[in-house]
Amino acid sequence: MTWQEQRLPNDHPPVKSGGIGVLLVNLGTPDAPDPGSVKRYLKQFLSDRRVIEIPPIAWQPILRGIILNTRPQKSAKAYSKIWTDRGSPLADITAQQAEAIAGVFGENVHVDYAMRYGSPSIEQRLGELTEKGCDRILVAPMYPQYCAATTATVFDEVARVLYDMRWQPAMRFLPPYHDDPLYLDALAQDLTRQVEALAFRPEVMLLSFHGMPQRTLERGDPYHCHCQKSARLLRERLEGREAFAGVRFETTFQSRFGPAQWLEPATDDTLIVEGERGTKRLVVAAPGFAADCVETLEELALEGRDEFLEAGGEQFAVLDCLNASPSGVTLVEGLIRRELSGWI
Repeated sequence: MTWQEQRLPNDHPPVKSGGIGVLLVNLGTPDAPDPGSVKRYLKQFLSDRRVIEIPPIAWQPILRGIILNTRPQKSAKAYSKIWTDRGSPLADITAQQAEAIAGVFGENVHVDYAMRYGSPSIEQRLGELTEKGCDRILVAPMYPQYCAATTATVFDEVARVLYDMRWQPAMRFLPPYHDDPLYLDALAQDLTRQVEALAFRPEVMLLSFHGMPQRTLERGDPYHCHCQKSARLLRERLEGREAFAGVRFETTFQSRFGPAQWLEPATDDTLIVEGERGTKRLVVAAPGFAADCVETLEELALEGRDEFLEAGGEQFAVLDCLNASPSGVTLVEGLIRRELSGWI
């Protein structure tokens, strides 16, 4: 018996410590593809002041009086088109990513995943990791490009949870990796594989990123610049490959919402313009998404296909995100291993 153990009272509860936690975090998803679940999800998501930068006194009446009474029905239809027997694709894929690297760093490292909005929550997962004795935790927002409305909200929520903890773990956060060679090489390898497997040779490839209001750029958010840099560096890696010989690359932004001016060019408008100008064969990649979700599986793959074909296009494909593919898992493992340096 050590002297420390001799000093403990007989009724001192056992305390687990010395573990390391890794928490992969993605945006979020409703619990089911029905209006009620979507409404709960949208209420949480659209009440975040980093997501909607309108004073609550002006925004909340609009949100509660109009949006939450109309949009859930439309969004539920979109989710129902992509829902699987494993549930939400975004949550399922993020879970697969966590499972794929669990155990890679040793039995003392516990890997899990959370959603910023919806379930499983960051609060739930941080509580579970600390209960397992993790007094050092790496939080990894799965957003290659930094944006206050995505990356920063993860920091906000972690800080909120930590505020109520008496015994706080040491924390690290995965930084943006928009220009990281690990990310770009993984994308280039996986996109090349997918294009080579297509039944047609594309004329145009759209690199479609999630859009943000134009005012975020004007207020100093680096997101637009990160997207443009990712697109440029990725294009440089792809242009010399046979699968992309003669392919024209375009960078666009999708998922506009509301009347505000958003980053341009818009993906939906570009698909129509390309079809009308005579482009017959087009592919879309979404390098800003770490996992496929409603924005890629429904908005791009279904709505985008219809827009392009109706405008005169003939062959169209949306390429998978990195997901839990070999390239995707190698990327996540490499990023996490680097950030755990000194802990493992």
